[in-house]
Amino acid sequence: MPRRRPIRDKLLLGGLLVAIMVATLSASSFLGIYSYRRLVRALSCRAVELPRASELGECVSALRLTHARAFAGDLSLANAFNQQLVQAAWALDRYCLELAAGERETMPFGDRSRELETAREITTCLRTIDMLSQPPAHDQHASIDATTRAARVQQIDWQRGKLLAIEPRLQQLAELSAELPSFLQERLHDLSREVRTGYRTLIITTWASATAAVVLLAALGILTYRWVFRPLRLLGYGSRRVAAGDFSFRLELDTQDEMAELAHALNDMTERFQEIRDDLDHQVQLRTREVIRSEQLASVGFLAAGVAHEINNPLASIAMCAESLESRLEKISPKDADAQVTKRYLELIQSEAFRCKGITEKLLDFARLGEVRRQPTAIMAVVSDVAEMLRHVGRFTSKAVQIEDGPDQLVMVNPQEIKQVVLNLLVNALDCIEESGAVRVGVKRNGREAVLTVSDSGCGMTAEVLEHLFEPFFTRRKAGQGTGLGLSIVHRIVADHGGRIEASSAGPDQGSTFRVVLPIAEIGSGSAATQPATTEVNHHHQAA
Repeated sequence: MPRRRPIRDKLLLGGLLVAIMVATLSASSFLGIYSYRRLVRALSCRAVELPRASELGECVSALRLTHARAFAGDLSLANAFNQQLVQAAWALDRYCLELAAGERETMPFGDRSRELETAREITTCLRTIDMLSQPPAHDQHASIDATTRAARVQQIDWQRGKLLAIEPRLQQLAELSAELPSFLQERLHDLSREVRTGYRTLIITTWASATAAVVLLAALGILTYRWVFRPLRLLGYGSRRVAAGDFSFRLELDTQDEMAELAHALNDMTERFQEIRDDLDHQVQLRTREVIRSEQLASVGFLAAGVAHEINNPLASIAMCAESLESRLEKISPKDADAQVTKRYLELIQSEAFRCKGITEKLLDFARLGEVRRQPTAIMAVVSDVAEMLRHVGRFTSKAVQIEDGPDQLVMVNPQEIKQVVLNLLVNALDCIEESGAVRVGVKRNGREAVLTVSDSGCGMTAEVLEHLFEPFFTRRKAGQGTGLGLSIVHRIVADHGGRIEASSAGPDQGSTFRVVLPIAEIGSGSAATQPATTEVNHHHQAA
């Protein structure tokens, strides 16, 4: 049997597929969003550095312009040069602070090592320029005490020499400040290549995620259809077929889960319904035959009640007249051949008249519908009495009646009528078997009923005989050996006692079985089953 896969595991698998699909799409979306966020933050951070670099460049340009004017002869701009040098130092500090803030975050093109190195070189240049621009102490006293024209000329020559020494440093400072934006431009150029590569990677990742999501969604749809919708549709279709009365329909599901178990249960239920329907049809046929048989028996009963007495009187007169004529013939001509022939005819008339009288008596017995007195009776004791009686009958002395061991059962019946039932069944069974055959009789209890079983290994019965077995005047014996009323009377007696009789046979020469079901007698608080049954009664005796 295939391994069972419960729906719970299948739902978990479906949930896992959905989770993978959601995770894939979410990862792709978040990857794009966070890449865009990092790029924007990096651009915004580097964009803040550009004004600072521009400010530093402007300060350096102003510083060079002031230096150029002072070198051209306007020596009064020395103080302005020093102030612009301080402003350049402040601009450089602000730029370094932005670089330090950007260094703390990991972003694209976040490498600022070249900018920091250049900033350090600019700082060195500024310090050098600042040192060169400061006058020595003796120069200051000289400037104070200079009153002569020679002293004045000497001071101008000193200032010109200092400005000439600062010129290379300012040139270097201009070159270094001009390099700062170029670094960012190079980073942006490299960023374009990185962004292009990342964009292609992101596009490929997005397409792969979308394709994987579509595949997972299709797989989930297929599995859901195969595991849920298709079985439900088949179950609904099968239920409608069964509800319409098609009990031969069977569901076949290969899901190996609760749906398959439900389909199997539905098949079992359908099979049980089919068995019940067939059994009900059989029971209806049996009950219909019983009703027809009962109507036939009732008709025969009414007929017998109406004409039996009228027939008995003429039959009695015929028998008496035949007997009287027979006695007269013996007195008149006892040795005459014609008289002997006449005597035989008269004996035949008497025999047939008495036979007709016996039939009418059976009809009267059959037609009796009055209330009979019933009492608790041990049915196995009745069987033993009848079997003991039959063992003395000449044609049954070489045949056996086997009584099965077991507890006896008390039934609420009329003992004489039940004895007649047992007698008819045993006589029919013994007539059907050979000398080597046997008749088995057993009694058992089935709930609140006692079941008397009479089985033989004799000639058996065909389906046609079983169908008409309990009908009045139905017989398969030779003419003159039966009236066909014995089993009809048995059926009437059993039915009057609230029981039923059933006959079965596997076929000709395969024996027959009669089952008589009677209600258990209620003794006190419940039904009673008393004395043990007698053992086997064997009738292997010589004929009398």
